[in-house]
Amino acid sequence: MNRNADLALALLAAALILSLSWAVPWLRFVMTVALAKGLAVLGILLLLRAGQVSFGHALYLALAAYVVAFAAARVPEVLVLLPLAALSAAAIGLVVGLFVSRYRAIFFGMLNLALSMVFYSILDKFYEVTRGGDGVRVATTKFAGASLSPEQQSWALLCLALVLAITFGAFVRRYLSSPLGSALSALKTREARLEFMGIPARRVLLSAYVISAFMAGCGGVLIALSTRHVTPALAYWTASGELVFIAVLGGAGSVFGPFLGALAYELTRTYAAALVADAWQMILGAVLLIVILFAPGGLWGVGRALVLRGRQT
Repeated sequence: MNRNADLALALLAAALILSLSWAVPWLRFVMTVALAKGLAVLGILLLLRAGQVSFGHALYLALAAYVVAFAAARVPEVLVLLPLAALSAAAIGLVVGLFVSRYRAIFFGMLNLALSMVFYSILDKFYEVTRGGDGVRVATTKFAGASLSPEQQSWALLCLALVLAITFGAFVRRYLSSPLGSALSALKTREARLEFMGIPARRVLLSAYVISAFMAGCGGVLIALSTRHVTPALAYWTASGELVFIAVLGGAGSVFGPFLGALAYELTRTYAAALVADAWQMILGAVLLIVILFAPGGLWGVGRALVLRGRQT
């Protein structure tokens, strides 16, 4: 698709999400959380282009959420909390990235997982600071200095999530088509050639890693503001597993994949948990298995194939 077609599709998807959220009010929360996770998965998409998978990216989502939880009481302005928490996640991502960018394949993925679990343990054990498993409640916040009602705040968060999704989607699309994005893709199969050309592979991977941490941080901010309560579970390995699950479900062929996968994941989980409370994990596992076996390109690949087939006929 060209840039104009992608923008039109993004705006159409945003209008559809807003329409559904207006028709079914409880969907506002589900859509906001889905878009927040989609932002984190969009960062994982960058790493997948380099052939790397992070099994611990929930670290940055949780870190940003806790920054919001601790700072909201003193700085209640969302437009300040968002960059503060996201930049904090990016700063830690830079420190961690300097270390993990030395490694590849399973070592890269497992080191991220280990560091995420270390952070989870810190959140869980230092009760006097983090309140452990009880978590921290997020104080009431303001948007552009205005105090909003719960309903107005839910709409504001959904709109903010849509703006971030469209903005970062456009950025990642441009990033992947740039020379730096081409180097990132080449790192997957031609890392030695990159080095021979004088392009440091570690720096290429590090830049993508920091950007992915920043986007995960934005997702963490949205989750913290939506749920109004953050716990160490946000950094647990299952939370990182969810992000990888969504990446596979949505497909890595387009920037739309992470958000499509996140929306499908959250809606499936919501309805499955309501209808079959004791077996919703099995349903999600079956969905993922079907996608892996019959649609390796994910939901985005399925949709693209259907559109192309319709044009041919």
